[in-house]
Amino acid sequence: MIMNKLNIYISLLILFLFSASCEKDKYEFGDIIAPSNVGFTIEIVGQDGENPNGDGSGVVNLIATADNEINYRFDFGDGKSVMSPSGITSHMYTNTGLNTYHIVVNAIGTGGVMSSVVKTVEIYVSFSDEEAENFLAGANVGDSKTWYWAANLPLHVGLGPVEDDYGNGEFAWEAWWNGIQPFDEEKSCMYEDQFVFSKTADGITFEQTQGPAFIPGTHAGTMGVDGDTCHGVDVVPDMYGEKIVSFFPSTSKAALEGAYNGEPYRQTSFEISDGGFMGWFAGTSTYDIIYITENEMRVRFIEEGDDYAWYALYQTQDPFEVSNFPDLVWSDEFDTDGAPDSSKWTFDLGAGGWGNNEEQTYTDDIGNVIIEDGVLKITAIKEGDDYTSARLKTQGLFDFKYGKVEVKAKLPVAQGTWPAVWMLGTNFDEVGWPVCGEMDIMEQTGDNKDNILGTFHWDGGSYGESTSIENASTEFHTYAMEWTAESIKIFVDDIKYVEMANDTALPFDENFFLILNVAMGGTLGGTIDPNFTNDVMEVDYVRVYQ
Repeated sequence: MIMNKLNIYISLLILFLFSASCEKDKYEFGDIIAPSNVGFTIEIVGQDGENPNGDGSGVVNLIATADNEINYRFDFGDGKSVMSPSGITSHMYTNTGLNTYHIVVNAIGTGGVMSSVVKTVEIYVSFSDEEAENFLAGANVGDSKTWYWAANLPLHVGLGPVEDDYGNGEFAWEAWWNGIQPFDEEKSCMYEDQFVFSKTADGITFEQTQGPAFIPGTHAGTMGVDGDTCHGVDVVPDMYGEKIVSFFPSTSKAALEGAYNGEPYRQTSFEISDGGFMGWFAGTSTYDIIYITENEMRVRFIEEGDDYAWYALYQTQDPFEVSNFPDLVWSDEFDTDGAPDSSKWTFDLGAGGWGNNEEQTYTDDIGNVIIEDGVLKITAIKEGDDYTSARLKTQGLFDFKYGKVEVKAKLPVAQGTWPAVWMLGTNFDEVGWPVCGEMDIMEQTGDNKDNILGTFHWDGGSYGESTSIENASTEFHTYAMEWTAESIKIFVDDIKYVEMANDTALPFDENFFLILNVAMGGTLGGTIDPNFTNDVMEVDYVRVYQ
């Protein structure tokens, strides 16, 4: 019996040792060996006796070699890097001029151990597109601009051919897919995206500060996720964080040979480092600029795999804050020198304080009101102990209910001047003020020329706010009001600083007419400078949209 138990114990011990030996063989790794004999060659494209630093394209071709390597990492010295198992890669430098870079090649062995070698290279880059850079980020170091999807416009994203124009003479995706309308429901999840481009001393940076990534169905299958919907950093981990933007000549057939809406491409491309992209994730970070302006940019980019080309439209205005008044219904651009257009403007004339203890007499004399060099000039003048000025109005000629008023003007600088852009109810002559209602789009105070007001008056109440504005008397600024049945908003240079709810209990649901004037003294003009001689409000245009 004892011998049988001993045999059992011996058998179990042998089985345990055999199992442990098998487990050891199963999980044991080979020896960790660092790569050796690491080296690489650099070919500068276009390098010859006359061009020792290349042909200006900034392109280099690199070939790395090593013993016992599994992979290679190339750090190009300009903030960009790439992995290449073959040890063969190319890179384009984009900083204009002659620049020195330290290229590091890391040969990676088992267990992740690396051996490195460094070489220094001087590269000449001749390409630059300063205008595009300024449009994208601003002209000065420290400037930044936020870009949004142009979701309020049709055709703000779409699909097109990669290498063929299919006979229509253009690489224009509308030939394929022209059904995208403003605020497309399927893509609504991406419309809160925000993309910030900033100008630094070293170039331009990019950062997505808000919103998810939209992954189209054409690319989602390669990632194993749902397509034609939005995903977060759990799916696209490189979405956020500051990245570098590089500019270089376009190389795609569309950019070099094609056109869009009959116009050639800009032939400038940009690349966002570290996997950055502008909201539409298709596995690429390189964009052809079709066109770019101060406020709008259309780009084309080819999806990873080279099977699809995508077109996208961006703008610097938040699509959710775009005006609801697209049609220009009335305007005066003041393009004809002389007296104001009598089909658009008439005058208030005379003295009497105008209800505010003002000191001017209004005239229609050419000295007080004239159009010169494309601007309307309303001039207040001291004549002896008196003051003259002008007050123009559209009463009896043009009035309207609801819309957007936009006036571009440069204001007086002298103490005591009181310029205004405002509106009165068309029923003013019947019911008087304040029953008719008053909407002051812009009033400048007499003692602080960088202070403006937006105010509403009605029978039994008033509401308004003031704001500071730099260079109001030396530069033109845009003063605007958006007026609906629900609200009235006042802006300066597209920045809202007054908003009031509107309803039928207020008089702001009837037609109003426009008024432009410069008063002297009074409740808002205050004390007039004793040395005053004359001053002027210049108006570049007045526009009404509905």
